[in-house]
Amino acid sequence: MIYDFVIIGAGITGTIIARELSRYKVKILLAEKENDVSMGATKANSAIVHGGYDDKHGTLKSKLCYKGRLSFEKYNSELNFGYRKTGSLVVGFNEEDRETLYNIYENGLKNGVDDIRILEQKEILEMEPALNPEIKYALYCEGAGVCSPYEFAIALAENAVENGTVLKLNSKVTDIKKCGDYNYNVTYEENINGRAENNTVSTRYVINAAGIYSDVISETVNKKNFTINPRKGEYILFARDTGNILNNVIFQTPSKLGKGVLVTSTYHGNLLIGPDAQNDSGREDTGTEKENLEQILKRAEHVTKEFDLKTFIRTFSGLRAAADTGDFIIEETESKGFINAAGIQSPGLTSSPAAAEVIIEIIKNSGFELMEKDNFNPYRKPLIKKKTKEDMLSVQEVNRLLESEIPEEKIICRCEQVTEKTILDSLRRGIRVTSTDGVKRRTRAGMGWCQGSFCRERVREIIEKEYGISVNSNEDVQNSGINRVGKTELGKQSFWNI
Repeated sequence: MIYDFVIIGAGITGTIIARELSRYKVKILLAEKENDVSMGATKANSAIVHGGYDDKHGTLKSKLCYKGRLSFEKYNSELNFGYRKTGSLVVGFNEEDRETLYNIYENGLKNGVDDIRILEQKEILEMEPALNPEIKYALYCEGAGVCSPYEFAIALAENAVENGTVLKLNSKVTDIKKCGDYNYNVTYEENINGRAENNTVSTRYVINAAGIYSDVISETVNKKNFTINPRKGEYILFARDTGNILNNVIFQTPSKLGKGVLVTSTYHGNLLIGPDAQNDSGREDTGTEKENLEQILKRAEHVTKEFDLKTFIRTFSGLRAAADTGDFIIEETESKGFINAAGIQSPGLTSSPAAAEVIIEIIKNSGFELMEKDNFNPYRKPLIKKKTKEDMLSVQEVNRLLESEIPEEKIICRCEQVTEKTILDSLRRGIRVTSTDGVKRRTRAGMGWCQGSFCRERVREIIEKEYGISVNSNEDVQNSGINRVGKTELGKQSFWNI
């Protein structure tokens, strides 16, 4: 097979590049070593659409963050992945914090951010009554927001596939051979039903968006010029509607001890607290530790104590692809046609639309003519709708619909009230979803109080019937990359008494 572009890694960076390149008359292969898209940092981060004010002026991060932020409404209108503008506050308690906030404000102005201002105590507490009344100052950014990052990557991948991109899951790139300028042979090991098969394809360009393995991929054909040091961050997630205590994303003023933890509502209304920063993590360490979580809670309580530990449902961690350069690495390398999109940590999600533009410009400047398609379809129909309290059925009504024979009515996940029709829709969108974890990210089936204890087997049966395959549900849970702390350790109780 001969391609114009092979993109390695199907996180937010790889999927948005694939989607934007699919506008053109080109052949694209998107290769991902896991069994689904968005399986790295994309599914385990803070989900914040950052303001763009705090990245050091002059860095690539500072140039791309604000520009990327301005694209989110358009992307959401086309792809329906879940985004809302909330605003953000960086809160401070003393004069030292006030000075830091003004420095961030000045940096933001240099970055072109035009919707920031410094607030004082009265206005802060009127805006956010649940905050610690000892807070005296805050930097407010009107345009910051939240989104569902894994749904964004899924939507991008679905749209890219609809527009002609070939997506290969369970396909780990094992070798890249340079055969000349703008000529590479890429070998990947594809796992098909437990059987490994080696395939080699030719391509004019390789785009390295391999996250925490991007340095390893780069070194297959380039001299070593950067190292990825995975930085782990742990989080605590609370139940639906717990995020209603806040209107804005709440950050703490950075200090010598770090940035502190953030407290926010997710797009779907869950309270989210975290992350910490652990710089000595391995590339596969996604565990969570009780001691770390207790420290996160303690630091969050400095901002607000208006959350109830009995409503926590899940802990998880993500590995950020921190490069030793301290900045994003988006460039054509010494090997012509090999492009790195590496070191994409925070604010990588926010910056992703602008990062894709940089990649497109690099390709054009290299002499490759990108001709737009006449039939490019930028739209992806919505899969799920954000539910409010008013949308939720009563327990009695849910129980009645559990055994319905009508897919549009039959409830599969009772906590999040997901129907069989929605789950079938998620399986029929051009990407083969072979795990209950993959269905969860698309439909929220398994994201509620019981965390899949009730619906996981029901979802597995639908997948098996739809595709005619066998799904190992125990292995599926183990490989989900999300960790759970015992009920008694942080005080969890279940609405469904499971």
